[in-house]
Amino acid sequence: MSIDADVIVIGGGPVGTTALALLGRAGLKAIGLERDTEMWPTARAVHFDGETMRTLQSLGVAEEFRKVTIPMKDVDVVNEADEVLVHAPTDLLGDQAWNDHISFHQPDIEALLRKVIDTTPGIELRCGVTATEFTSTGSGVEVTTVDASGTEQVLRARWLIGADGARSEVRRALGIETDKYGEDAPWLVVDGQLVGAPGYATDMIQFARYSRPALWLRLPGDRVRMEFMLVPGDNPEEIVTPQAVERISRGILPADKFTADRQAIYTFRGRIAQRWREGNVFLAGDAAHQAPPLFGQGLCAGIRDAVNLVWKMALVAAGSAEDSLLDTYESERKPHATFWVESAADQAVVIQTLDPNVAAGRDEFIRKNPEKSAVQVSPALGPGLHEGDRDERAGKLGIQPILADGTRLDDMVGSHFLVAADRALYEQLPPALKRALDEDADTVTLLDPLKIDQILDAANARVVVMRPDHYILGVGDTAADLERLVLRIPPVAHTTNLITATH
Repeated sequence: MSIDADVIVIGGGPVGTTALALLGRAGLKAIGLERDTEMWPTARAVHFDGETMRTLQSLGVAEEFRKVTIPMKDVDVVNEADEVLVHAPTDLLGDQAWNDHISFHQPDIEALLRKVIDTTPGIELRCGVTATEFTSTGSGVEVTTVDASGTEQVLRARWLIGADGARSEVRRALGIETDKYGEDAPWLVVDGQLVGAPGYATDMIQFARYSRPALWLRLPGDRVRMEFMLVPGDNPEEIVTPQAVERISRGILPADKFTADRQAIYTFRGRIAQRWREGNVFLAGDAAHQAPPLFGQGLCAGIRDAVNLVWKMALVAAGSAEDSLLDTYESERKPHATFWVESAADQAVVIQTLDPNVAAGRDEFIRKNPEKSAVQVSPALGPGLHEGDRDERAGKLGIQPILADGTRLDDMVGSHFLVAADRALYEQLPPALKRALDEDADTVTLLDPLKIDQILDAANARVVVMRPDHYILGVGDTAADLERLVLRIPPVAHTTNLITATH
């Protein structure tokens, strides 16, 4: 089958555009389809973590993104009596070499991502184009599109990524159901500019008020967001008026000082798609998982999907890995995303109670166990291309050292496998394997202690092998460990097998 692209991406939001940019950087040809002619003008997602900034770093645009974002300096959990049950400082440089909590205005972020697409060869985003139908052909997919003028076209590609949001038409067309986590609840979200009023000093607050649970978030410039749970007796038409917003915000958003860009009632919900792959079609972002926004991991999780999937597609497209590698996308990402959906759904239950007695018990528990009110860990991947089944250090996100001269290590390594090893162990590798490793364009080997000691110390190991998405493939302490791990790098294994087959 002749193809128009290696990958077609349906959905031009931040997950779809990130996937396009990553595909272009990997040397694949990709076409994105977005039904809207103009970029969405208002905010939806508002939070990145350090891992997401590391992805943007790999695209060469992290510094540009930093100019339109702000580090989140602190988070509070506050009860009905305005007692601060938990105060957590968050303005810290994390082990990803970026701040762990970063706030932004989504249109700023999407504009920068589209700029990356415009300047990256081999990829394009077609706006005002709707995918009306897709079919699997055995060797790929065919997608029927219609543009704003009504012109139809059939596009052919090896793979399709459905990044078309919570109401994903791709997911529905595949007949994939979702599993529910927690209880759904309607909330009002208001985004806008607060001028001439102080707001709250804390950057993010979860208001665990039994009279009306709420959230506050300070964004770049004079932008803020508040979210309010709807309670019995609310009038959906009245609750969105400036006067109602002033009332339910307890005067924090005065009608004469707060100008809303968006006021919308939506549903806090936790959902996980039951399948993430159907043949050559993959789901990503909200099409695959949705979480209440209490930990700000929705968009972060979607970008992790794109990162996990794209490097695997690149290896398969190059013939350096079997198609079965793509099966590890769902097996690795689904448990990881489920952790955050469950955590957010559980936190929503904690925050959303309207029963004063339940709230009192909750408050007392939090006072005694403040560390349990926030998720601090980065969970491991599910089963896949890593040795997490034999060593708990594997399958987890690796660190990014900042070198003595201020260089972030990824800027030296790029989006490749990284072999960080004690030189004495490396010298013990069989010559043929050492040669295959050294010549592999998808792998970088570092033996300089000044560059890798932080990685080895963090894992308490003499060998650490990281994947292109920065998750740890495996760790070890002997030359045998190093040889085993190197042979698990698909392009190295592929080359080694070819050498063996010709001798």
